[in-house]
Amino acid sequence: MKHSFKSQLPFFLMLLPGVFVLAVNNYIPMFGVIMAFQKYRFNENFFKSLFTSEFVGLTNFGFFFKSPNAYIVTRNTILYNLVFIALDIIIPVMLAIGLNELRGKVMKKFYQSTLFLPYFLSWIVVSYLAYSFFSFESGFINRGLLRPLGLESINWYFEPKYWPAILIFFHLWKYVGYNIVVYLAAIVGIDPEYYEAATLDGATKWQGIRHITIPLLKPLMVILGLLAVGRIFNADFGLFYNVPKNMGTLYSVTDVIDTYVFRALRNLNNVGMSSAAGLYQAVLGCITVFTANLIVRRIDSDKALF
Repeated sequence: MKHSFKSQLPFFLMLLPGVFVLAVNNYIPMFGVIMAFQKYRFNENFFKSLFTSEFVGLTNFGFFFKSPNAYIVTRNTILYNLVFIALDIIIPVMLAIGLNELRGKVMKKFYQSTLFLPYFLSWIVVSYLAYSFFSFESGFINRGLLRPLGLESINWYFEPKYWPAILIFFHLWKYVGYNIVVYLAAIVGIDPEYYEAATLDGATKWQGIRHITIPLLKPLMVILGLLAVGRIFNADFGLFYNVPKNMGTLYSVTDVIDTYVFRALRNLNNVGMSSAAGLYQAVLGCITVFTANLIVRRIDSDKALF
């Protein structure tokens, strides 16, 4: 073991910076979960406050679960993420296969770059882009489409029924290009001999995709799906807070756990309740990913994460 450690020492040294960053960002802050069980009061500094605040047990959790917001934000978070998980697999796989089948390299790179570009835009920029379309007075949809056609303008920021579709659209618009790159890299790595053998056997292009490309992409699809399931109780804060402009009239369809925790901390200054909601989110996410991984392992152990 000593000889093995010495021979692997350079690799352990390479690993140290990453372990340090992981410990500082992910493990040391875990001591803060104590706040979920406290009536947190600031006292000189954070660490002193952590040990001097009153312990209240599960009171913060009771306040959160008794609130009608608990059901709404949990429902919205889960349902949106279920839709995102499904669409983030289906649409990028379809587009990646389509891009891979393009013959012209220039057009292939153009389409790939065009789809990937929105990923680099912040949600602040996207929110103003959305406002330029949905503004009641000067938005392109009302001013450029509905009014010239003699139709009544829609006050988009006061109509919750439209926003599930709007949020799903902007999520896909921003992230589909990134997901395409992941699947396209996997498709490029498939041995061309499989397709050559299939062609010699008389297989069509569609049959090659159905029986070679998609089956070989399944392990990657399962892994990315499991990772997404682990974040099913975590919402994209920028999407749900900035794009709807934090409009109270839209909370019924745009409020998720992350935005609820943020507003609770900002408006009520209730650190304990916000910490309780965050811990609830983390624990359920952990349980979900372990459960999903167990189901995948029962079906096909080779595709499980662990």
